[in-house]
Amino acid sequence: MTLNPSSSDQRAVYLTDVPLATARERLQTALAELRDWPPRRTLRLPLDQALGHVTAAPVWAALSSPHFPAAAMDGVAVTAAGTVGAAETSPRRLKLDTQAIWIDTGDAMPPNTDAVIMIEDIHDHGDGTIEITAAAAPWQYVRPMGEDIVASELVLPQGRRLEPRDLGALAAAGHAAVEVVALPRVAVIPTGSELVPVGQTPRPGELIEFNGLMLGALAETWGAETLRGDIVADDFHAIRAATAAALESADIVVINAGSSAGREDYSARVIADLGRVFVHGVAVRPGHPVVLGVARGKPVLGIPGYPVSAALTFELFVRPLIEQCLGRPAPKRRTVKAVAPRQLVSHAGDDEFIRVRVGRVGNRVVAAPLERAAGVIMSLVRADGLVTVPRFSEGIAAGSDVDVELLGETEAIEHTAVAIGSHDPALDLLASEVSRRSPPMRLASTNAGSYGGLVALRRGEAHLAGCHLLDPATGVYNETDVRRVLPGRPVTLIHFAQREQGLIIPRGNPRGIGALQDLVRPDIRFVNRQRGAGTRMLLDHLLAKEGIDSSAIEGYDREQYTHLAVAADVDSGMADAALGIRAAARALSTDFIPVGLERYDLVIPNEHLDHPPVAALLAILRDPAFAEAVHAMGGYATERMGEVIAELGGKD
Repeated sequence: MTLNPSSSDQRAVYLTDVPLATARERLQTALAELRDWPPRRTLRLPLDQALGHVTAAPVWAALSSPHFPAAAMDGVAVTAAGTVGAAETSPRRLKLDTQAIWIDTGDAMPPNTDAVIMIEDIHDHGDGTIEITAAAAPWQYVRPMGEDIVASELVLPQGRRLEPRDLGALAAAGHAAVEVVALPRVAVIPTGSELVPVGQTPRPGELIEFNGLMLGALAETWGAETLRGDIVADDFHAIRAATAAALESADIVVINAGSSAGREDYSARVIADLGRVFVHGVAVRPGHPVVLGVARGKPVLGIPGYPVSAALTFELFVRPLIEQCLGRPAPKRRTVKAVAPRQLVSHAGDDEFIRVRVGRVGNRVVAAPLERAAGVIMSLVRADGLVTVPRFSEGIAAGSDVDVELLGETEAIEHTAVAIGSHDPALDLLASEVSRRSPPMRLASTNAGSYGGLVALRRGEAHLAGCHLLDPATGVYNETDVRRVLPGRPVTLIHFAQREQGLIIPRGNPRGIGALQDLVRPDIRFVNRQRGAGTRMLLDHLLAKEGIDSSAIEGYDREQYTHLAVAADVDSGMADAALGIRAAARALSTDFIPVGLERYDLVIPNEHLDHPPVAALLAILRDPAFAEAVHAMGGYATERMGEVIAELGGKD
């Protein structure tokens, strides 16, 4: 393995493409050869500064707790033998200060006493005597010395991440400070000539550098100290200098972006020039172009620039290194069994990590996949868990059981309304309101198109589906297709809104588009919604009505899964037109040519109407304030929001 870094314009090549387990093994083998890694720095911290740190050695009790016999109740301390014979029929009087001594909870037991009588069992005569009606047993209501902690016993083992309860135990055991592992230092070097700092408005061709913020926060969450570097341009010598400087102070160095094999991808060459590269390319998706190496006695990694790839590979390779520095194994996340509502196609040679939303529908947990593109950071925000598709498998068929590695708490599963179906931007507003008004309830929606949502309901994989399917024969929305896909199933159609559909076109309409007929012009590039989407079915209906051949439209087969996605394509210049709702055009400040109104409903099987998160969102739909907020988004008529449009599958 040799890389020649002498020419800054030399193109890097993939050295290897190895399985994840092999890559990790090579990394550990290389690190085992390093004399001074992992670092062994420790420091002694006051307890009020030690939260979250990891113990560097076992901690033994310096003091018993309590370190004296103590009263466990308010009352009087007595000698048990002096109370023998006391009963309700023959109460016994005791002299205060000699035979009985007033005592409060936590006080040290006076000499020559071995029991406490509760104040509730005492009658004070007010003449210096008290009366008791029951004998006390030896050590009754007395906390013995060392009841909690005995001096010299183990309080905390080595390698424990300190929690608030641990700090209390250490203090009770006589410690004011604790020896902890010094935080490993992780340097994150963001690279890319197109990057601008957070807070600066990017121009066309520029991107905000947010990976460094995200990766640094991940490292700190795992117990490391982050050394965030300045943005470094795509230049071999500049990246090499930044990496060399980071190696002076960091324990782990991460070069973000430039890890692939493009013209300006320098990570592998920089690491090879400073040390040794032993992996370039790991069989995982997202995150395939990973570089693993060592330089100057420390691990140096190159990870991809796409945010999802960066986050995944950072966790796969950097987190174990941090835990290794801390001397503790990486904690394992909880897993749950779930069903996959859609087919998950994978690359045969790679382990694929798919982000999913998770919720319980009936007696099954459903894991609905999110957008899989490596650059979609919002899939990280929305994800509840990860599903791993092993390499060389044939993917996962719809309806199959999968193991979900949870990213959050399992309790969220029970409080989630799962929506699969047609996309609408107002559903995001509804999700926000559910979380704000009715915590811990939440709405998790996945875009699968109107028809896909009905199929998900049929399979028992969703609580509700957004739907806007027009029956051309009758002009009625949704009811025909609901009866066809869910025959005999008792369902309720709840009205969401009337939506204005139309052509989304660039600001100023530079192409002079005026009607659907213009879509067949050779200079017009169209972007469509996916098959099964109500908007695509509406387009096909309108084209047929106008006698327009869809095969004559350039871009008819190019698909996006949301209204906002097609609007973004138009706004960015990737397309000249799309069919979508006015709210999406307004959100991206594009122009809009209306073609008509459509009815958008929520289809809910009756057995889910009383499910708490579903009931919570229905209550919000019937709130005029929410209807007004949706109306203000533009292109919505919300006067009938929340009304029952139809009840199907029963008597109909």
